[in-house]
Amino acid sequence: MDVLVQLLDATIRVSVPLLLACLAGLYSERSGVFDIGLEGKMLAGAFIGASAAAVSGSAWIGLLAAVGISVFFALVHGFASITHRGNQIVSGVAINFIAAGSTIILGQAWFRQGGRTPALSGDARFQAITLPGADAVKDVPVLGLLYSELISGHSILVYVAFLMVPFTWWVLFRTRFGLRLRAVGENPAAVDTAGISVTWLRYRAVICTGVLTGLAGAYLSVAQNAGFVKDMTAGKGFIALAALIFAKWKPVPAMFACLLFGFLDAASIRFQGMPWPVIGKVPVQLINALPFVLTVILLAGFIGKAIPPRAGGVPYVKER
Repeated sequence: MDVLVQLLDATIRVSVPLLLACLAGLYSERSGVFDIGLEGKMLAGAFIGASAAAVSGSAWIGLLAAVGISVFFALVHGFASITHRGNQIVSGVAINFIAAGSTIILGQAWFRQGGRTPALSGDARFQAITLPGADAVKDVPVLGLLYSELISGHSILVYVAFLMVPFTWWVLFRTRFGLRLRAVGENPAAVDTAGISVTWLRYRAVICTGVLTGLAGAYLSVAQNAGFVKDMTAGKGFIALAALIFAKWKPVPAMFACLLFGFLDAASIRFQGMPWPVIGKVPVQLINALPFVLTVILLAGFIGKAIPPRAGGVPYVKER
């Protein structure tokens, strides 16, 4: 039971950046703007968030800085693909390259630690929160262990990430903004005919994407880890895109898809170096590759037909 709870606890921690990035992509792609640059915005947010937290000594300032830089990159993507009707894939890939290179160069120039930021501690890092009654019930069989170890003991960003799932569902399916957002991703001409600005709606969607990727980046460097290291996102932005397709652009299935990929990642970490029945010890590289291999298998064999928003990836040109 202890091993299972530890594995599930690791699953939750690993799933948080995937979930935030997946919801970020959901806002953008529902509006018709495909965003391959989730990885780059997360990486930039992680670096700037850790840098600001290290200099100021405040995790909250680091969080604001991470959100700010991610929103900036999101607006750059919007400027290229919405205002100037550029290729959305090229713009997203460019952001990934810029973030990957600039974080290393700036990290070396600012801190002289090989691209790393100084280690964060105390108020410069988001600490785990112990929920009421967790210590009192931790000795209770099963339920006490689940509450004290699995539910309690996470940073505030973990709870924010999972609260964003029902909030995103409510925004998309129960508000006027959500209705217009979904409509502009399916038929922007009809939205424009109704007197609603397609450009402004899509810009608001990419701003939401920037905020959520900033939260994901800050979680990686200011909460889950004690600072920034080179390429610390490690492909999480692309796995989040895979989870988004796997969930067919719906928030609740997206959460379960991210938990599934998080479980595979946590299991690969847990089983590194352990001997397997019959086959013996498996190389660490193969274990590390399992989440990516299983991601491809799941997308290829079990997703069925995933239909993206009809206007996705297509710049809107207003008829005159």
